[in-house]
Amino acid sequence: MKKALSILVSASFICASGTAFSDTQIEELKQELKALKQDYEKRIQVLEKGLLAAQKASKQNEQKLADVQEQAEEAELASDDTQTVAKNAFNPQISLILDGRYASYQNNTDNYQLPGFSLNSDAGLFQEGFSIGESEITLSSNIDQLFYGQATFSFANNPDGSTSTEVEEAFAQTSGLFDGLTIKMGRFFSAMGYLNGQHAHAWDFADAPLVYRALFADQYGGDGLQFSYVAPIDLFVQVGTELFSGSRFPSAGNHSGVGTWTTFAKIGDDFNSENSWQMGLSHWQASKVDKRETNSLNNAGTTLFNGDSKINALDLVYKWTPNSSNKSFKLQFEYFDRDEDGDIAIDDFLSADISTYHGHQKGWYTQGIFQLNKQWRSGLRYDHLSSHASGSNGLVLNNAGLESHGYKPERYSAMLEWLPSEFSRIRLQYNNDQSYKDTDNQLFLQYTFSMGTHGAHSY
Repeated sequence: MKKALSILVSASFICASGTAFSDTQIEELKQELKALKQDYEKRIQVLEKGLLAAQKASKQNEQKLADVQEQAEEAELASDDTQTVAKNAFNPQISLILDGRYASYQNNTDNYQLPGFSLNSDAGLFQEGFSIGESEITLSSNIDQLFYGQATFSFANNPDGSTSTEVEEAFAQTSGLFDGLTIKMGRFFSAMGYLNGQHAHAWDFADAPLVYRALFADQYGGDGLQFSYVAPIDLFVQVGTELFSGSRFPSAGNHSGVGTWTTFAKIGDDFNSENSWQMGLSHWQASKVDKRETNSLNNAGTTLFNGDSKINALDLVYKWTPNSSNKSFKLQFEYFDRDEDGDIAIDDFLSADISTYHGHQKGWYTQGIFQLNKQWRSGLRYDHLSSHASGSNGLVLNNAGLESHGYKPERYSAMLEWLPSEFSRIRLQYNNDQSYKDTDNQLFLQYTFSMGTHGAHSY
């Protein structure tokens, strides 16, 4: 290499000085240049091979790194199930709702009635004076990647002043087992109607609508199964059915299989970004109701009903929620229609106080709730009931409270709420209750405090 370079330098110098080359020198120069060219080509080939090898090794390293990351992610996902079970087994979400009130009535609460409706013992007025409302403790958690569980224990003052504690809800439900299909099993509130599926602390008024009080003793639930399906379309469409044991009011008795069942359908959509609506249709049915107990009038004894009962319901909800303010408005309406056929007895079906019975009872309410700003809400509500009863013994029907004598109970309610935060509420409510002959002016002062984690409420 050095020799070739020296020859080139010498050649350049000789050319510059005008000296001529011999044939031998020219031939040597050509050979050296050829050798130089071949040497450079070999070096370039070696460099190209090294570059290709380096690029290949780099790609292989990148692939190996990607494979390791993918395996790590898969291992993490695979271990989530075990970790979820372990964590949720010892760390369920816990929430506590504290509810209490002061109640004042103009009339004697012992004389309360809804003409044309025989009330369950749990369907009376709140205890007068100070009392705890329906306070509750809820434990909930994802059980694993397929199931969710929740249990709610409630405690409240009964109308007679005693305190009751019960398992309000205790259920498990699927959470991703089927696309759009949810299965719930255990004890839970029925999805019939609009208000029924909500816990009492989420209601917009301190007490239940009159039709809920008359037909369900405020709220209906039971032990059983629920199947619901939400269609995978832009429009909200949900259909479902429920199978219950049938031991809880307004049914009664022990049944080896299904004692009551419901079916429901809900549909809803947005008019625009600020306005939305929802409509629901429901059907509840109980065959072979066995000795359902309700209160008789004037301490005549306990009313017993055997027979069949059917309830159809319609609910409508409209919501207005402006995008750029804390104001909102909700309009709510529900209608229920019940038909019953069977026998009525006072205390004992073996006594003479027995009557055949066919009853047709209807009721509805409508309410509007306006959110004035972030901390203040107000609302108005109107309730209306009507009924018709027929049977073989008018005296028994009258003592059972099923004769309305042409009277149609109604009630007007107004409420004002102060909401210091999303966890606390102070409510003042007034009822002008014309449920029976003497109008009753009722006043409630209620507090509701929420502590701990709490899931979002339904629409």
